[in-house]
Amino acid sequence: MPEWLASPKMWGDIFVAGAPVVEKILRPVVVYIFLVVALRVFGKRELAQLNPFDLVVLLSLSNTVQNAIIGNDNSLSGGLIGAFALLVINYLVVRFLFRHRRLDEILEGAPTALVEHGVVKQDALAKELLTTAELMTVLHRQGFETVEEVERCILQPGGTFDIKGINPPLEQLAHDEVMRALQDLGAKLDALTQARRPA
Repeated sequence: MPEWLASPKMWGDIFVAGAPVVEKILRPVVVYIFLVVALRVFGKRELAQLNPFDLVVLLSLSNTVQNAIIGNDNSLSGGLIGAFALLVINYLVVRFLFRHRRLDEILEGAPTALVEHGVVKQDALAKELLTTAELMTVLHRQGFETVEEVERCILQPGGTFDIKGINPPLEQLAHDEVMRALQDLGAKLDALTQARRPA
């Protein structure tokens, strides 16, 4: 067996946690609570990632809190204990909120209507720190050219956008269908007239 493989120091570095187990559990729990509260306070736009700055913040957050979660411990067991603590706290929080829907609504926040009946609600945009250009980018991604085509656009607490287009009235749909049928009929009559004309 190679000497490095039999080294007690190597196995100690891998499996012996560099901090007490209680600390390894407490650190992820504190960071988890902090991040949940911070993301709730700073709004939905961070989760929506509407511009490169939001993406940079989210990517940097994970790197920034890494040392706070694991401390000076680089051992395998220390990392596994921290990851396990995060999974357990998340499971317990989700299970608790599932049983207490009202509390979940309070913590998660309410959806924000940004567009109603083709009109942008500027006060709602200001509340969520969104610009009209960012809103238009979201609408364009969903295939809408103008705000007037949108019946409702709602920013959900999780950072997703629910967008519903304005449906034309049934009379307009029927009218358009009749006009298409008349155009097809006219084209067929023209083709028939051309075919019967003597050369």
